[in-house]
Amino acid sequence: MAAPRPVGSLDALLAGLLRGGQPVALGLDLPLGLPRAYAAGRAETGFPEFLRGLAARPGFFEVSPGLETVSPERPFYPARGIKGMTRAAHAVALGFAGPEGLSRWCDRATAERPAGAPVFWTLGANQSGKAAITAWRDWLVPALTSGAPIRLWPFEGGLRALLAPGQAVLAEVYPAEALRQCGLRLTGSKRAQAPRRALAPALRAVLDERRVEPEPALVAAITDGFGADAAGEDRFDSVIGLLGLIAVLDGARPDFVPDDPWIRCWEGWVLGQTALPRGLTP
Repeated sequence: MAAPRPVGSLDALLAGLLRGGQPVALGLDLPLGLPRAYAAGRAETGFPEFLRGLAARPGFFEVSPGLETVSPERPFYPARGIKGMTRAAHAVALGFAGPEGLSRWCDRATAERPAGAPVFWTLGANQSGKAAITAWRDWLVPALTSGAPIRLWPFEGGLRALLAPGQAVLAEVYPAEALRQCGLRLTGSKRAQAPRRALAPALRAVLDERRVEPEPALVAAITDGFGADAAGEDRFDSVIGLLGLIAVLDGARPDFVPDDPWIRCWEGWVLGQTALPRGLTP
């Protein structure tokens, strides 16, 4: 395993990963899927078809500054902080019965971890909307419409079943979930270098357990807590997410997806997650 580094040009990312013709499994810390309350009004058969169709709908990615412009064709909100804004009001603007409609099942809290952020919310530290916009608009939609050899888990099958020479399988990983799956526990905020540095011995033990040989630069990064700059948290998350991906590929974690048609067609799932949302069954 190499030390984390920026991916560089998105246009060249897939070609670089697939150079040599080997199968590629790529874990993405961003939403791959849409909440069922939103999908219920769509004519497409599922998320992959929806994603390809966004090439003809650039307005979908424009973040609404106020609720008056929120709609199914422009669902991301808010562009900036506004006094009194709530996720409940956002849900109403999208025609949902309540704020729970903004979240996919895999976004909701389980007995093992707190809730993740709704797909369309774009404000604050607990948001994933900006990552979805950037990845979908600038990378995945152009790649899919150009015929790039991409398969999306779990919409198109199991992780290992989708792996094939010259093909990239993309799966959603959630570092907070993967951290738990690795048996790791931070003693402070992962945004701070000191707690990440204190976790170094336990993280090295997980590498050994997963039979991962780190390059010297990665050993140095782990020992240092991934640096004192703001990107240290991102570097830490990328390593934790990769360990979660490796665990599923090696069979240490199950390639589990709930037997629910909304999840398999539209919402997607977090790789390696086995816990269902509190109070819900498929």
